[in-house]
Amino acid sequence: MILSDIGTWDRWDSPADAGWDAGQLARAVEDSKTLDTAALMVVVRGRVLLAEGAVDARYNVHSIRKSFLSAQIGMHEAEGRIDLEATLDSLGIDDKLGLTPREKLATVLDLLCARSGVYHPSGYESPWMIAIKPARHSAGPGTTWCYNNWDFNALGSIFRKVTGADIFADFAARIAGPCGMQDFRPAQDGEYVDLPDSAHPAYPFRMTARDLARFGQLFLDGGRGVVPKSWVQQSVLPISEAGTHGAYGFMWWVERAGILFPHALMPAGSYAALGTRGHVLLVIPALQAVIVHRVDTDQPATSVSHTRLGRLLAHLLAAAPSA
Repeated sequence: MILSDIGTWDRWDSPADAGWDAGQLARAVEDSKTLDTAALMVVVRGRVLLAEGAVDARYNVHSIRKSFLSAQIGMHEAEGRIDLEATLDSLGIDDKLGLTPREKLATVLDLLCARSGVYHPSGYESPWMIAIKPARHSAGPGTTWCYNNWDFNALGSIFRKVTGADIFADFAARIAGPCGMQDFRPAQDGEYVDLPDSAHPAYPFRMTARDLARFGQLFLDGGRGVVPKSWVQQSVLPISEAGTHGAYGFMWWVERAGILFPHALMPAGSYAALGTRGHVLLVIPALQAVIVHRVDTDQPATSVSHTRLGRLLAHLLAAAPSA
């Protein structure tokens, strides 16, 4: 098996050394070649087990950005700069159409859990996100879960306002450097995207698969003193039920009763950061594993569906040692 450029990562000499099945891994790789997979990487116990494709190419991570910001919020919350109980009203957060007094009662914690009840127009949304968004004023703060970009983008504005920090420079200094990323460049790999219908911009990142795996390893290792361990633990609790996507925590998707991807029975305690059209950072503590899947979504037609990702992940899980 030819390995891609894994950079500064250590690697296993063979799948058998890690206790994984080489034949099943080969079947997973063959399956990935029938898809729009641009890069596939599996890290087990901190060493690369599998690296296929352009693991050193920078692609838009799409909504994986939200899990990055969640970690940054946790770090600043621990240092007293961010108050999870602060309301939109107390923070002076509004939007182009104006928020109602009820909407302004939503807290930072509500937004972090995608439970704000604020369905003001947003942007940088996938077709699925647009389809599931409820009517405005249909829910009160904290009462209903909805995967809602208004919450996530407003959190970016709140972060910048209360910390005075740039999201990308802060990530580079406080997370990318300490966890061993080698490719992330804050000035080139992050941007604020202004939206026509909302005052709160999106904040997309571009990142390589080998760097994204570092972020997953950081969480698998309990934050390693970079992100507070208690925040790592709280972030991936199943706070809100999310149907076939399992559950949702602090801007992380979380396994619920084995559910996270269709066609794949996920080990208990697994969690993932997901980006539209097939970007996955999956952490499986039960296997001490991190799995990264990337698609070149700079190309207009490339995509791997959530269901199809589940089938690919089922192949990878079949290669893992039995619990």
